[in-house]
Amino acid sequence: METVLDVYAQPYDAAYPVVCFDEKPCALYGDVTPSVKAQPAERDDEDKVKKRGRPKKVDYEYIRNGACSVLIAVEPLTGKRKVEVCADRKATTFALFFMQLALLYPNAIKIKVILDNLNTHDFASFYKLLTAQQANELKARFEFIYTPIKGSWLNMAEIELAALSKICLDRRLDSIEKMNTEIQQTVKERQQNKVLIKWQFTSDKARVKLNRHYHKVNPLNEIILN
Repeated sequence: METVLDVYAQPYDAAYPVVCFDEKPCALYGDVTPSVKAQPAERDDEDKVKKRGRPKKVDYEYIRNGACSVLIAVEPLTGKRKVEVCADRKATTFALFFMQLALLYPNAIKIKVILDNLNTHDFASFYKLLTAQQANELKARFEFIYTPIKGSWLNMAEIELAALSKICLDRRLDSIEKMNTEIQQTVKERQQNKVLIKWQFTSDKARVKLNRHYHKVNPLNEIILN
């Protein structure tokens, strides 16, 4: 945990950018009965309501059109984002995403990536898509820093995913194409508005708030301190 927090505490360095990566499985749902669009209220010249508006109406019945995965990388200190909607969560999908991510940082010496412990989140995935030489060259561009098991909340990419879910994913989207259109528009707006993530949890705060876990890890703590 402190390894992740210490990385977050480092000042911005374009040569060693810190990027948070995560992915989210999403189901694709379509309407069996077409929904009824919302209508705004009509007003007269004196701003009085002539006709009441109507909220959007959606029938409870739906059809499932499969699933997809949303892959996201966000640089908290600059607001740079990359989001892709993919048909699967395979190792080759992970590798292809990181090939594209590396292109966004052509001048970086090493891209530090915070990510969780999913089985595909490993440099071995690069070798399933690329030749050994290509995979090794791509691997050299990155440094993977893993969150603790059951500690994925330390990954700021989860904050960005939560925002995307609230803005555009919390409704029925029936195809990968439609979901990707919605997401890319939202990402574009957030980047134009320079939305950053301000992380405030530090190692010092962790030692106070999670003190019981530190003592649990180090049962000799009192002996060492005395």
